[in-house]
Amino acid sequence: MRNTTSNFTSLELCAGAGGQAIGLEQAGFRHEGLVEIEPQFCETLRLNRPQWNVMQDDLRRFKEVSGRFKGVDLVAGGLPCPPFSVAGKQLGSADERNLFPDALQVIDAVRPKAVMIENVRGFLDAVFEDYRAFLRAQLLKLGYVTDWRLLNASDYGVSQLRPRVVIVAIRKEFSDKFTWPEPLAKRPPTAGEALFELMSANGWIGAEAWRDAANEIAPTIVGGSKKHGGPDLGPTRAKAAWRMLGVNGMTIAEEAPQSDFVGMPRLTVQMVARLQGFPVNWKFAGKKTIAYRQVGNAFPPPVARAVAMQLVQALKSSIIVGGA
Repeated sequence: MRNTTSNFTSLELCAGAGGQAIGLEQAGFRHEGLVEIEPQFCETLRLNRPQWNVMQDDLRRFKEVSGRFKGVDLVAGGLPCPPFSVAGKQLGSADERNLFPDALQVIDAVRPKAVMIENVRGFLDAVFEDYRAFLRAQLLKLGYVTDWRLLNASDYGVSQLRPRVVIVAIRKEFSDKFTWPEPLAKRPPTAGEALFELMSANGWIGAEAWRDAANEIAPTIVGGSKKHGGPDLGPTRAKAAWRMLGVNGMTIAEEAPQSDFVGMPRLTVQMVARLQGFPVNWKFAGKKTIAYRQVGNAFPPPVARAVAMQLVQALKSSIIVGGA
């Protein structure tokens, strides 16, 4: 029987600022490579994990050399969301930002044991039924059984209403070993509870009252699009939802409220990162606008970890069966 305590390996596509990569790392995956096109996103990854093999590259180019990663256990990624987002035109396969075909070529070249891809809930809309069938058929040709599930971050300890689609494809010979993670029994902290430490960092005398009033989880963090203007908490409807929690969503603050602050506080990049489930010591490269875009684009690490832990169990089961 092979040793099943050693780390499994992964290759991550469109790694962003590391949300999914953190979750995979926490689940026991060792990153052989992380591909990301944005230079400051890459800087963030290197700043926090100097040992990671971060490659600044376009997936459309990287796919041509991806075969050198043949044999990694997992190919993961957060492919661009705009082609399927209800906030956009939902052009799907006709959108120039659709990278699913390129990811399929990487999967074909690498032939991992499993695949994990995150996307927006719009991916499940009826208009994309044919495209979902196409992806399932293409992955089946490569030897994978594919499933997807809409997961809400708040079910896995994240203080935010953030539904995201996770697509999992596993090689046919052990696909029956994978099960989706069950929601946690305990509710996540409210926005006030999650952010109280940061909101009171400068001694704001109104912090406790704000905490008690902000007694729901946060709405979905938006505004991570490259085409979005400055760093704010999204369109009018999103700002209204934040206002209900006592948060001014018009802009992002440089720091927590001062001791004598009066009014409705704004969130800092660090606060938004806390609501996304990033580790407290995770740093973001660049100024406020680019830093917020990194956070707004992220896949919450606790959700990535929950799914990745289930993948680890499936892969371990396959090793035990194969090595028995």
